[in-house]
Amino acid sequence: MASTGDAFLDEQIALVGADRGRLMDVLRAVQTRYGHVSDASASAIAAGLGMHVGDVIDALSFYAFFSRVPAGRFQIRLSRTPISRIHGADAVAHAFCQALGIAMGETSPDGLVTLNWTSDIGMADQEPAALVNDVVVTALTPEVVPAILAALRAAIDASTGIPSPGNRVPLPHARVHPNVVQAGPLLSRAARRGDGIRAALLLPPEQVVARIAAARLRGRGGAGFPTALKWRLCRNGPDGERHIICNADEGEPGTFKDRVLLSDFADLVFDGMTIAGYALGAPSGVMYLRAEYAWMLPALHDVLAARRRLGLLGGAICGHDAFGFEIRIQSGAGAYICGEESALIESLEGKRGAPRDRPPFPTEHGYRDRPTAVNNVETLACVARIMENGPEMFAALGTRESTGTKLMSLSGDCPHPGLYEVPFGITLNGLLDLAGAPDAGFVQVGGPSGRSVAPKDFGRRLAYEDLSTGGSIMIFGPDRDVLDIVLQFAEFFADESCGWCTPCRVGTALLRDQMAHVAAGRATLRDIGALESLAGTVARTSRCGLGQTAPNPILSTMRDFPERYEARLQAADFVSKIDLIAAQRESAALQGRRPVEELF
Repeated sequence: MASTGDAFLDEQIALVGADRGRLMDVLRAVQTRYGHVSDASASAIAAGLGMHVGDVIDALSFYAFFSRVPAGRFQIRLSRTPISRIHGADAVAHAFCQALGIAMGETSPDGLVTLNWTSDIGMADQEPAALVNDVVVTALTPEVVPAILAALRAAIDASTGIPSPGNRVPLPHARVHPNVVQAGPLLSRAARRGDGIRAALLLPPEQVVARIAAARLRGRGGAGFPTALKWRLCRNGPDGERHIICNADEGEPGTFKDRVLLSDFADLVFDGMTIAGYALGAPSGVMYLRAEYAWMLPALHDVLAARRRLGLLGGAICGHDAFGFEIRIQSGAGAYICGEESALIESLEGKRGAPRDRPPFPTEHGYRDRPTAVNNVETLACVARIMENGPEMFAALGTRESTGTKLMSLSGDCPHPGLYEVPFGITLNGLLDLAGAPDAGFVQVGGPSGRSVAPKDFGRRLAYEDLSTGGSIMIFGPDRDVLDIVLQFAEFFADESCGWCTPCRVGTALLRDQMAHVAAGRATLRDIGALESLAGTVARTSRCGLGQTAPNPILSTMRDFPERYEARLQAADFVSKIDLIAAQRESAALQGRRPVEELF
């Protein structure tokens, strides 16, 4: 490997074996060290990994947690979601802005802090929350802001001007509670390392798959694809090496089940990955961990190290000479779309996280073009419990089509937010009673990509055959503005679109803008019709699940809350009440021309 002329960069490239597929690791290391990735660093990385510099910059510019220009020594990313805002995030943001003398998106004059909004960071039950570099602070109030900033200033090494020690500075409110309110078979006790693996190794690999099929386990995302079928498709793919990927990129706002599983039940998840490796004949697996959970990395690496010492990773696992398995953790860099399995694989290969065209599916041509099974964190934890306790116990819970229990992340207007393990088939009313919110005004099931549910439908069951959800349950009280919440969801999708296809790139922006007119009371009945038509077009023609589900909050609230839309309509002769002067003023500013009102 030729030297780049930067000793630190040479070290990072050597650590990944100059593998261009590990570009994300190198970029993250440089970002952490220098606070940004300069053009010079991008060129050196390209040379060191044998890539074109354009490919490096393409990936670098895609992810929210990478920057090409210098920023503050500390990046404060304040979670901005409907849940954080109803708990006071706007007041916390104002306190930071006042104390630093800057606006959101700016860097303080002393170069200490860059302050930004970010999407959900997996702390919906402990909002307002923020990331300070890789440190999580929760339950924030305006009053704690001065103490946080004082701690950051105290952490700067006077001789070097950089944070010390490293990225992890002791801060007030730097705490994350597990917040398991109700546990069931999955969470009722800590995993006994390796029990599920030992049970699996007593069987031929195909019988392990048969046990998962007997349990009727479905993937714990919103789609609920049968896990055994996915594994069989992967086993029957082209000959050669296979891969196991654990999707730990839970970016759906309002969801935090993976946070709890990885912080308190990591061995259970790693057991599940190892069992999958045995069943599919895969020699290794990768956990793709969202950037917002980088604070977990030291503890997760400690768990992996302990497993290697105990013979649960590496060669001859549990004394089984014919089976070895390794696990690597890959950190993401802030991209909601990477929760989609093909986008995640692209990111793992050192590219921008754009979804692939399908077919072929990952089970045939996935990671490094080999058959790949992508399962999420909760699914793999269920795999370990099924092998440990038997498929009959698992299948006896839930419903015929949705067996077992489901982890539900409850947040919002309820006195008992947190993680609930409940059997599939529980009604939404039953879940609201557990959370102490029987008078909810509406519930967003499945995050922004799910659907808004009105009180008339609270008797529906949470199951794949009725209300399907990956686990996000956002509760909003009767006094909340439905249209304002929907507008925030529309803004989220417009921000998170990867920009690959026109229907999503343009359509989500148009949905956001048109929804803003409705929420502001500037729309007519004709505008509502146009908004509904646009939503249908975006859902039908977008390339991947993001665009296909982005219109869901608009369409479901139009159906269940028509009176809220009607109350905002302008009583006009079907003429849209758009502020044309304001729109022209913005256009003129972009073109460097004088606005029209100054010409007369």
